[in-house]
Amino acid sequence: MRRFLFLAICSALFAANFTCLAQTPAARPVAKQIAPIPGYDPTAMDTSADPCVDFYQYACGNFAKLHPIPPDMPEFDEFVNLYEFNTQALHNILAQAAAAHAAVGTDEQKIGDYYSACMDTDAIQQRGLAPIQPALDRIAALKSKSELPALIAYLNKMGVGVFFDYGSMQDFKDATREIAYIDQSGLGLPEKDYYLRTDAKSVETRQQYVTHLAKMLQLLGDSQSAAQAQAQQVMDLETALAKASQGVVERRDPQKIYHMETLAALAASAPAIDATKYVQLIGSPSIEQLNVISPEFFAAISRTIDDTSLDTIRAYLRVHLADSFSMDLPTAFDDEHFNFYGRELEGTPQEQARWKRCVHSTDASLGEDLGKFYVAEYFGPGQKAATLQMVHDIEAAMGRDIRQIDWMSPETKAKAEAKLHEVADKIGYPDKWRSYAKLDIQPGDAFGNAARSRAFETAYELNKIGKPVNRNEWEMTPPTVNAYYDPSMNDINFPAGILQPAFYDKDASDATNYGHIGAVVGHELTHGFDDQGSQFDGKGNLHNWWTPQDKKSFDRRTDCLVNEYSQFTAVDNLKVNGKLTLGENTADNGGARLALMALMAREAMSGTPVPATPEQSSEQKLTPQQQFFIGYAQNWCSNMRPAMTRMLVQTDPHSPDPIRVKGVLDNMPEFAKAFGCRTGQPMAPANACRVW
Repeated sequence: MRRFLFLAICSALFAANFTCLAQTPAARPVAKQIAPIPGYDPTAMDTSADPCVDFYQYACGNFAKLHPIPPDMPEFDEFVNLYEFNTQALHNILAQAAAAHAAVGTDEQKIGDYYSACMDTDAIQQRGLAPIQPALDRIAALKSKSELPALIAYLNKMGVGVFFDYGSMQDFKDATREIAYIDQSGLGLPEKDYYLRTDAKSVETRQQYVTHLAKMLQLLGDSQSAAQAQAQQVMDLETALAKASQGVVERRDPQKIYHMETLAALAASAPAIDATKYVQLIGSPSIEQLNVISPEFFAAISRTIDDTSLDTIRAYLRVHLADSFSMDLPTAFDDEHFNFYGRELEGTPQEQARWKRCVHSTDASLGEDLGKFYVAEYFGPGQKAATLQMVHDIEAAMGRDIRQIDWMSPETKAKAEAKLHEVADKIGYPDKWRSYAKLDIQPGDAFGNAARSRAFETAYELNKIGKPVNRNEWEMTPPTVNAYYDPSMNDINFPAGILQPAFYDKDASDATNYGHIGAVVGHELTHGFDDQGSQFDGKGNLHNWWTPQDKKSFDRRTDCLVNEYSQFTAVDNLKVNGKLTLGENTADNGGARLALMALMAREAMSGTPVPATPEQSSEQKLTPQQQFFIGYAQNWCSNMRPAMTRMLVQTDPHSPDPIRVKGVLDNMPEFAKAFGCRTGQPMAPANACRVW
C-alpha cells in the first residue's frame, strides 16, 4: 500500500501480501475546516510549462506552492486533502456521539466512548505503566525458552507483532475456504533490507533505531547503560530475523508465499516456537494444515531463538509491547515512538493532533459502526449510482480491449473475458454491516478499549479458519481514502471515503471524473490481470489459465515496464525498483487507458460535445481528452518530504507520484495526439510499453 496506512490506491495484500477531563470533545478547538479540492483544479496548473516536455509540471506545477506540507504530515496531495476532510467529518460525528451519552451497547455509545477515552490524556498519564504491567510481568516471568510459545501467543492476541504472525486467509488454491497461515514478522524497521544495506543513510537509520530502542527501554525502567546494551542486542536479534525473511519483491509473487504444510511438519522444523502448542493457546480452531508463507524464515527461527539470550528476548518483547501501545501510554512513550517513526523515518517535524489520531484509532477499531454514520451523511445514492455506471463502462472497455489485442490467442482471450465477467463490484460500504455487540467499550479506559478491540479482531479472524469464505466482507472501512482489488475474491472495492471530490465531483465534467476516479476504477480492475492477479482465475483460485505462448508474450510486455520504470530516478541517486512496482505500474497504465476508452464510448453515445465558447469555464475550453489527462495527472499532484520519498521507494510497490504521471502518459499515443506532441519529445518517446 502506498504511503500512510490510510492513503494509497493499492492492490489487496496477498494475505499472510492497517476526551480530556476538563473538556468534552465537542468543546475542543478544531483546525480550520478543510475544503475538498475540486475535480478540475486550474490553480494547480503551470500553463507556462510545455505539456509535451513535462506534463506533471503543466498539470501540477503550482500545487506545491499552493499546498505546503502541514507540519504533521510527510506529504500533501489530493489523497491527504480528502483524508483531512474525512477526518474532520468523522471528528464531528464522534464529538456528537461522545456528548450524547447513548445507551450502553449501542453503536453511538461504542464510538463515542472509544473516542472520549482516547482523548483523555490526563487519565492515561495518571495510570502510567499500570495498563501494560500484567504483560510486562509475564515477560519478566519468562524463565525458559520452552515458555516462549505461550508468551508469543499472549502478545499476538493483543496485536503485538513479535517473531511471527498467525491468522486466517483465503486458500489460494481453493477460494471457497478459509485456512490458517503463519508468516514472518517481528521487525521494527520497515522491511528486511533496512537491516542489511550498507550505504551511509541506511547505517544512520539503524543507529537511530538502536537509539530509539534504548530510549523505550529506559522509559520502561532500565538504566541507561543496560538499555543501551540491550538495544544493540535486540538489533542483532532483529537482524537475524531479517536475514531469514523474504524480501519485498519476492513477496509479490503468490507462488512464493503459498506453501501448505502439516502442523506437525512445521512443529518439527521449528521446535522453538512449538507450533502445535501455540495454535492451541492463541485460540485457533483445531487445524492439521496451514500455509507457511515463508518456510526459510521458520527454518531459521529456532536457531535465532536458541542463539539469543533470555535477557535479550525479554527486552525485545518489552520494547515491541511498548511501541505497539505507545499512544495509550504516558506521553513520553508516544513522543518517542513518533520521534523515530515519524520524524526520523518520514521526515515529519510534528506529531498529528491527538484528536486526529483518536479519530483514526476509532475508525480502525470500530470502522463499520463509525462507517454507518459517515455513509448516512456523506455518501448518497447518487454517488453510488454514478460510480457503478462508471465501473460498468470501464469493465465494458476492458472486454473490448481483451477482444482487440493481437498478442493473445482466442483460447486465453475467452478465459480472460470469463474472469472479467466474474469480477464483483463493491461500492461505498458493505451490504451487511459487521456486529460489534461482543466488543466491550468502556468510558475512560483508553488502553483497555484498544486491547479489547485488538483481541476482538484477532478472535474474529481466527474464527474464520475452516469455514466457508464470506464474500460480502470488506478489508477497508467506509471512510477510507483508498481502493483495492482482491485476487482471491476477484472483486474491486471502492469505499465511500474516496468517492468524494476531487476523485468524484458531481460538478466536474465526465472527462475530468473519468480521469480522476475512472482511472482509479480502471487501475483496480487491471490488477486482476497484472503479473500477480493474472495468476488467479475468475473464481479466485491460484490457477494457470494461460497458454505457454501467451504467457511468454505477457511476460515480454511486463518486462518492458520493468525496464522502463527502472530508469526513472525517484530521489537523489535512488532509482525506482521496476520489479517491486511492476503490478502498480501495470495497473496505472492499464487503468488510464481503460478509463479513456470508456469516456470515449460514453461521449460517442451522448453525441459530440458542445464547442467551446468564450463564456465557458477553463475546463470546458479543453477538449474531453485534454480534460481527461489533466484529471488523471492531478490525481498525483503532490508535495512530499525527501525522507518519505526515500522510505517509499525502498518499500512501496507504487512509483513516486510524478513518475506515475510520466510513465503512463509516455506509453499513451492518445496523450501525444491530445496535446499535439511530436514523436521524440520528452512526453512522446519513440518506444512505448503496453500490457493492457
